[in-house]
Amino acid sequence: MKKFVSLFLFVLCCLTAGATDIQRVDPPFWYAGMKNTELQIMFYGENISDTPFSMDKYEGVTVKEVCKVENPNYLFVYLDVSAKAEPGMLQFQFGKGKKAVRHSFELRSRNQKEGAMGFTPQDVLYLIMPDRFANGNPDNDNLDGYIANRQGGGRHGGDIQGIMDHLDYIDDLGVTAVWLNPIQYNKGNSSHGYAISDYYLVEPRLGSNEEYCEMIDAAHKRGIKVVMDMIFNHSGSSHWWITDVPTSDWFNQNDQAVKTGERMREMEAARAKGQQQQRQFSGYRRQQVKMPASIAEFEALPQEQKDALVKMNSHNEDALVTTTHYKWTLLDPHAPETEKDILVEGWFSGGMPDLNQKNRHLGTYLIQNSIWWIEYSRIDGIRMDTYPYADFDFMARWCKEINDEYPDFNIVGEGWYPRNSAAGWWQGGSSVSPSDSKLKTVMDFDLTFTTQNEILKESNTSEGSEAGLFKMYECLTQDFLIPDPNYVLTFLDNHDIARFMKPGDPIWKFKQGLAFLLTTRGIPQMYYGTEIMMGVEEGDFLRADFPGGWAEDEKSAFTAEGRTPEQNESWNFASKLLNWRRTSKAVGEGKLVHYTPDNRTKCYVYARTNGDETVLVILNGSDTMRLVDMHRFSEVVKDNTKGKDVVTGEVVDLTSLVKIEPRGVYVLELSK
Repeated sequence: MKKFVSLFLFVLCCLTAGATDIQRVDPPFWYAGMKNTELQIMFYGENISDTPFSMDKYEGVTVKEVCKVENPNYLFVYLDVSAKAEPGMLQFQFGKGKKAVRHSFELRSRNQKEGAMGFTPQDVLYLIMPDRFANGNPDNDNLDGYIANRQGGGRHGGDIQGIMDHLDYIDDLGVTAVWLNPIQYNKGNSSHGYAISDYYLVEPRLGSNEEYCEMIDAAHKRGIKVVMDMIFNHSGSSHWWITDVPTSDWFNQNDQAVKTGERMREMEAARAKGQQQQRQFSGYRRQQVKMPASIAEFEALPQEQKDALVKMNSHNEDALVTTTHYKWTLLDPHAPETEKDILVEGWFSGGMPDLNQKNRHLGTYLIQNSIWWIEYSRIDGIRMDTYPYADFDFMARWCKEINDEYPDFNIVGEGWYPRNSAAGWWQGGSSVSPSDSKLKTVMDFDLTFTTQNEILKESNTSEGSEAGLFKMYECLTQDFLIPDPNYVLTFLDNHDIARFMKPGDPIWKFKQGLAFLLTTRGIPQMYYGTEIMMGVEEGDFLRADFPGGWAEDEKSAFTAEGRTPEQNESWNFASKLLNWRRTSKAVGEGKLVHYTPDNRTKCYVYARTNGDETVLVILNGSDTMRLVDMHRFSEVVKDNTKGKDVVTGEVVDLTSLVKIEPRGVYVLELSK
């Protein structure tokens, strides 16, 4: 009888063991035939790691490792998906007996659609903030309790459908790639997209995963590549991890992430009851008290104010530490390690929990997420936000694993430095960095800020008072620091800095700036609206809506009829230059040779040549007409006798002095 009871209890235990609900599986599916055969699958569900795990036999797929972590709601399973594995359904089981939970996981065939092409110096990227470009589907404007409001700083209603609706406009303009600010799910009313709530989901107010893929397919059919914006330094405070943190080192300052998660749960509970709570983050907002001019003034302050100043300037073990943004510490040979740690481990802001990429499971999760998006959607490149703020070794591993899987792919890292020496340190193959970043493309903020600050000034090369075009030339003379100057991203403006064109600016500034951007070395990026000089009207700010992107707009700058004469002049100039650049091997593949702008001519003259073709650019940095003798430039002009301006069609005689209008620009294709 005792044996029967024991057997009954054993069977009952087997029938009921480990029954659990699987709430989440990342990635949602994977691909057979990947070069890297290791696959991490993250399972999430209540006490999921306490249930027995098994996988049905599948040819070519084996379980390498089953990893439990501190939070029993997570289980990380590592598989080896060998070359023998065919597409099909893997079967996982949690628990035993009749109440065991089964989960089917799809292995798909590799995506055969065009994509993963990378972007090169032959391309021009068109940066679009999806929420501010065009509203193609008003039905998704107001979701999750948030109302689009074009008068505010939050959501305006632009979406993926709006971009698809205007791909012909983008194609006609002449750019060859679009870079979209983040399209992944951002819960809340923020419009910028840099606070990710789910790495595998497109923001529903922008569209769906399927619509994103459809937009990429439509772009590829027009010969337009797509670059995806990603953020690995931090997530948003509304990411689903934050309310149930996987491990004690998943986030930098993990205790602060836990506190944020508790606060988010309180807010969600209040919202469910129809209550509104002010969003706060522990340790982030401190009382601000003006610092006195002297010690004597400090001593004379009321004790309450003195206490506030002391508290504000004292270290608080319990307070959230935000990053210093002192990115130079990573490059500085004299910097203490503690300064570097604060930069990397401090939160970007109180609302953006800092991810710890050193955590093995998180690091692999992020890398696989990138590879999944490339294979699933067929994006052609990635722009990685806040590149220096993440762990250096992890980012180098990320670059290597992506490039191993997709050799033609390209990644550009955002490193907001005002000097080109930093770009030289960060680019892969650097001789001045102690470690190889593996990063192919870096952003040239130095050239951007110099062009913005100097182009309106008259060119001057006098010692100690250099200005104008000379300063732009001077930036490029520092390219000896950069391993491959052709793989730097050049731009006049973007979503984070003031627009290039400002109220009252003359149109010659636009023409010179754009001609320089599209003909100097590097990979050019244009910000949406630059082609119609957005910024010159009062009230235009760096993230304004594109006129005509909403049905209620009175005029549409997507059409010539809806543009002002000045806007049509700038658009036509940009389109002519961009469409010509698509086929110019001299600019897309050629060498840059430039001459010092001297005080006699005040012109910046440079050439792009690939041996067979030569393009000569002349920028007049003076408010008066100039006469330019071509004899000085014989090394690049050679035996060519004329040049045809690619925008106007004007033929310029190179055998005599070249006349150029005040602040004029020539982009000349040379011939005999």
